[in-house]
Amino acid sequence: MTENEIANKIVGFALEVHRALGLGLLESAYKECLAFKLKHSGLNIQKEKPMPLIFEEVKLECGYRIDILVESKVVIEIKSVEGLNDVHLAQILTYMKLGNYKLGLLINFNVSLLKNGIKRVINGYL
Repeated sequence: MTENEIANKIVGFALEVHRALGLGLLESAYKECLAFKLKHSGLNIQKEKPMPLIFEEVKLECGYRIDILVESKVVIEIKSVEGLNDVHLAQILTYMKLGNYKLGLLINFNVSLLKNGIKRVINGYL
């Protein structure tokens, strides 16, 4: 399955979760519900995947964790904030760089229309 096919499934499940829960909940609630939907659809997921930093050939655990990694290809960073900003983008870009991933989805569930809360990040670009 390609990154784009996986991303389409993720967006579909995110829309279902948002429709069911609405806005205003904690990020952790959306993360658990989306992970549940993804896993039960048969996709391979990793929640809170640690991302070590390699510095001068030494693997350093710096506390970086991907919210959800799908099929070892697509990074999902979940937010429940008033609005996405550059710090959120920098966060997902860091995970993508450290893991050498091509595609990431930055999803803010704290919006009335979820399509306005989804940012697709490809090789460092929105």
